[in-house]
Amino acid sequence: MDVPGAQEYDRIQELMAFDKTEAGVKGLVDAGLQKIPKIFVRPAEELAEDLNHKRAQIEVSVIDLGGLDKADRRKQIAEEVRTASETWGFFQVVNHGIPLNVLDGMLDGIQKFNEQDVEEKKKYYTRDNTRRVRFMTNHDLFRSRTANWRDTLTISFSDPDQSDSKELPDSCRESTVEYSKHVEKLGNILFEILSEALGLDSEHLRNMEYPGFLTIVLQNQIGLQIFFQNQWVDVQPIPGGLVINIGDLLQLVSNGKFRSNSHRVLVDRLTPRISVACFFSGPLGKENISYGPIKELISEENPPIYKEVLLSDYVMKFMTSGLLENYLLNYFKA
Repeated sequence: MDVPGAQEYDRIQELMAFDKTEAGVKGLVDAGLQKIPKIFVRPAEELAEDLNHKRAQIEVSVIDLGGLDKADRRKQIAEEVRTASETWGFFQVVNHGIPLNVLDGMLDGIQKFNEQDVEEKKKYYTRDNTRRVRFMTNHDLFRSRTANWRDTLTISFSDPDQSDSKELPDSCRESTVEYSKHVEKLGNILFEILSEALGLDSEHLRNMEYPGFLTIVLQNQIGLQIFFQNQWVDVQPIPGGLVINIGDLLQLVSNGKFRSNSHRVLVDRLTPRISVACFFSGPLGKENISYGPIKELISEENPPIYKEVLLSDYVMKFMTSGLLENYLLNYFKA
């Protein structure tokens, strides 16, 4: 006999039991897991829908940032960024100024954190978003239809100089501080280029304090895919390259000129995938700030398609939505 709510109750119990281990998905593997727990198995209808989407053999744009100090080359780069941001919502960059040893050190540090003794990792396991260092599996574990097979270490930096790093894990402290210094500089450069690509002053996006405008991703192997023209496209890793992802709020403030595209990550059975995603949140404690389409980008011919949105409302909607929920911006249409 079917009992209403029994299936949901069992799932919640399984989720709670898994979360209580504080060991993440790697803990399951280390314990000799033979079968993937049901909480990680996608519904049959989702898998069937995936079969309707082809795997494309096309490549995401790769943009060489070399020569930015030359006016003609900078203009060309801005045009390449504009095309990629309007078409894909993703692009890769090379010659971005971050040394290869810094990139490799960052990936190595994260691998060391994940491979260290589980009791050491448990010191950082928490769902308290006020903590500067947080280790967990799935921030939306109790909201999503299916749990993602991944563990995440989140580190928040509010001080540009990263002067106080004692809270960071020993295994990745030095590499994280060094990488964050470089990636902040790159982020500022990208905000300038994106502003110019929109036909705005170079400092425009930076002056808006840019929360959620873009993400810079460092990855060690294939796995990242974006949804483009009704098909999934692999983002092939490039040695020394970084992936740039246009965020929802940049789509909003650009009035849809730039696009935030759906994406996902696949893993294989042989090699652990490591990625480092850097989000530029801007100054903390400014949740009352609001964002809407930039006035220079709207006109009678190009009216606003999004309404003014409080950052706190956007963050709340994001945090209460599963990672696999698409079209978050539909909630903020004008």
